[in-house]
Amino acid sequence: KAFEWYSKAANQGNAEAQNNLGAMYALGQGVEQNYKKAFEWYSKAAEQGEVKAQNNLGAYYANGDGGVKNYQKAFEWFSKAAAQDNAEAKYYLGILYEEGYGVTQDYKKAFEWYSKAAAQNYADAQNNLAALYAQGKGVELNNKKAFELYSKAAEQGNEKAQNNLGAIYALGIGVNQDYKKAFEWYSKAAQQENDEAQFTVGMMYYKGEGVQQNNELAEKWLRKAAENGNKDALSLFEE
Repeated sequence: KAFEWYSKAANQGNAEAQNNLGAMYALGQGVEQNYKKAFEWYSKAAEQGEVKAQNNLGAYYANGDGGVKNYQKAFEWFSKAAAQDNAEAKYYLGILYEEGYGVTQDYKKAFEWYSKAAAQNYADAQNNLAALYAQGKGVELNNKKAFELYSKAAEQGNEKAQNNLGAIYALGIGVNQDYKKAFEWYSKAAQQENDEAQFTVGMMYYKGEGVQQNNELAEKWLRKAAENGNKDALSLFEE
């Protein structure tokens, strides 16, 4: 039903409907997945200045959904969406600068774009910005700032940040070492299928760090990590 309605509106030139139709083709929702059609509809909407479509088109090029990655084009479209204040596009520009995809690698610029997206409470950007502070990349090393940003993202349910916050508590970086808190945050990430966190939770159960020692639960989490392709966990079960 939604597909029919969006098709009608999209064919009448409605940019929002064109973007939504593109997304349906990209995800194969209510219609067979078709990246070529997704690209066509995203392009029509993006040319009309539809900010979500500009961001989606950037992601299309960055992920190589059509079979070809084109980081220069991704950069162009993310820049357009970012100019319209799209937080996700700002986050992606940060990634392009941090990795040097389609642009010259520039940690300062990565820091700037992550900061802009993080200020809009975009959790993935808060996590990546925290990592720059933790490593002193593009900004002076600041463990307190890293801790604050990991916390913000983790509290929003971001599994990467939850895993990183677990590590910060376990190692006592910029905060008092606290295995109990480390275990709590690792567990949250592990429940969201983060394989690194699943491995760590398993090991913490095995060693009785921050939690009551329990071999059964240790094995349960280590197996989950292995099922999710975690190399450390896989090597345990290969013997």
